Amino acid sequence: MTRKITDLGPVGQLAYLPQDFDAAVKYWTETMGVGPFYLMENVALGDCKYKGVPTGAVFSIAIAYWGDVQIELIRAENAEPSIYTGEYAVTDRLHHICIFVDSIDEARAACADAGAEILVEGTVGADGAVIYVDAGGGPGHVIELLQNMTGADGIFQMIKDAGKNWDGSEPLRKLG
Repeated sequence: MTRKITDLGPVGQLAYLPQDFDAAVKYWTETMGVGPFYLMENVALGDCKYKGVPTGAVFSIAIAYWGDVQIELIRAENAEPSIYTGEYAVTDRLHHICIFVDSIDEARAACADAGAEILVEGTVGADGAVIYVDAGGGPGHVIELLQNMTGADGIFQMIKDAGKNWDGSEPLRKLG
């Protein structure tokens, strides 16, 4: 039986690459009422490859929850090859979706069955892994498949809980 990417689970995240990061935080917090956002600066995936070639891409992310859906805002911190620079760096619209998976190996197999091209692959923490794929839609149609590292579920739950009954204070908080 051919596996489909959607068989891996529901969409858990909507990710954006805004040209103006601060304006995007302001929009999501003030207009949409989503927040607070938690900022993780200068993130680098372990053993990161872009289209099979090692890269030193560094980026910062801010995460908040809109109900059960994670909203991620991304800022490239260098010009190294990645989906945040070059042809895949679509800005000010949906950049990618994320499906949280139990097994990155199963995700790879489903992507292979779908004919999806792996754009980025790397490790997250000591035991997590991620791949970003183009399943045929080209730039703007990227799918992230993330096998969380140990402890990430607790961090995500803390961020989600912070958004419940949030009073609008401290819309952007540093994590770590």
